[in-house]
Amino acid sequence: MAETNGGNTPQSWTSTQAYVMAVLCLVVGCAVGYLLRGSMGGGSASAPAPVATAEQQQGMPPTGMGGGGMGGQQQSPSPEQMKAMADKQAAPLLEQLKSNPNDAGVLAQLGNLYYDAQIFPVAIDYYQKALAIDPKKASVRTDLATALFYNKDPEHSIAEFDRALKDDPKNGNALFNRGIVKWQGKMDVNGALADWELLLKQDPNYEQADKVRMYIAQAKKHANMKPGEKTDKPAM
Repeated sequence: MAETNGGNTPQSWTSTQAYVMAVLCLVVGCAVGYLLRGSMGGGSASAPAPVATAEQQQGMPPTGMGGGGMGGQQQSPSPEQMKAMADKQAAPLLEQLKSNPNDAGVLAQLGNLYYDAQIFPVAIDYYQKALAIDPKKASVRTDLATALFYNKDPEHSIAEFDRALKDDPKNGNALFNRGIVKWQGKMDVNGALADWELLLKQDPNYEQADKVRMYIAQAKKHANMKPGEKTDKPAM
């Protein structure tokens, strides 16, 4: 994740709440393709990232979706519940800001926390505050750009990726993500292909190279379309 995930699952969460949130985040993450966190070396998906379950934190295997005392029925947390969980995790970080309001690292952690809870407007606000203090932090700007995409703002998302890549031209995750936003947010297939091909040229051993090649093959099915043109053919 970018910098940090903002701490462990709060003690007050039940194992069911934490596990359901992890599953929900994974499902949402698959909806538009995998985007990567800014500071990862090419690792995990950046779509709202799964948090550790209570069992995982204690070194125990998670309970299966069909097991437990709920008869196999698991209810996803509501947006209000997810915000309440995020607010609880944010409390100690907000205390730190009282003594040092210009701590860009803590502000970025808060952005990560609300990003993981899928509260993208709040995440965007914290990322922007962090970048106002440390504007050259390409990893945080990549996370801001990704949050903007999930907040249905591909135009500003691409602009932030552009700036991240200006500061760090070989930032593989920014190139990876910008390609997905161009493809799925703007239907700019050629632009997406250019980003991914440049990424593989710059870093043939990129950790997500197999995914990049898969997306290149899928995007080429739309290569004859003009940017903005509509299609009934699914992008994924």
